[in-house]
Order: sequence, then C-alpha cells, then structure tokens
Amino acid sequence: MRLIFILPLLLATACQGNETVAAYGAGNGSWQLTEIDGVPFPARATLSFPEPGRIAGEAPCNIYSGRMDAPYPWFEAKDLAVTRRACPDLAEETTFFEGLSAMTLSEISGDTLILSTPDGREMVFTKDQP
Repeated sequence: MRLIFILPLLLATACQGNETVAAYGAGNGSWQLTEIDGVPFPARATLSFPEPGRIAGEAPCNIYSGRMDAPYPWFEAKDLAVTRRACPDLAEETTFFEGLSAMTLSEISGDTLILSTPDGREMVFTKDQP
C-alpha cells in the first residue's frame, strides 16, 4: 500500500526539475539584468540555467555558479561559488548578489524574466541576445 502513495510523489519530484528547465529555457542562453527595484542596472550581469538544479552567469566583475532546486515559479539561489577578480564595478556586483540571494519568486513573460520577493523587491532580466 505504501508504494502506491510513494510512487506518485517520486514521479512529481522527478518532473519538477524538467518543468524548471523548460520554464527558464535551460541550455538556451542567458538572461541579462536590466533593473533592480525599478532602477536601471548600470553594469552587465547575466543569469542562466545550464542544467536542472544549476544556475550560472556573469556578475559585473566575476563569474558565478550555484544551485537552484526550487521548482518554477519559486526561486532560490543557493551555494553560490564566485571567482575573486577585482574591478571598478564591485559595488554593483554586491548589489547584484544581494538581490539574487533575496529573490524567492520568478515569472517569465516572453523575453522577460522577473525575480521578486513578497515584500515587493524585483530584478528584471531580458533574454540575452547572442
């Protein structure tokens, strides 16, 4: 009897990763940050979903990668690994990572990805053109 209840749960969990991959367009390029909390972002920063459960991208100074296990529409950047290059845009980089770490929800509409928090913070990304 327990197997009957466990099997649907296992199948639903296995499919969540694929839904997340499809929703974010994993393997299909990256998203470029255009604004944080309604203010245009002055430096280049990207976010991509290279495979299920992974995020990666370029911050204003460094390259990063991490985990993102939450199924769409939830968002949670975890275990970020970041290179350690210095550059004039370190303040923007700090703003980027603080924002990315705070985001909990995501919404995709065409070529726009919006990450947000329940208290109204937002990061707006557009599909990065190759």
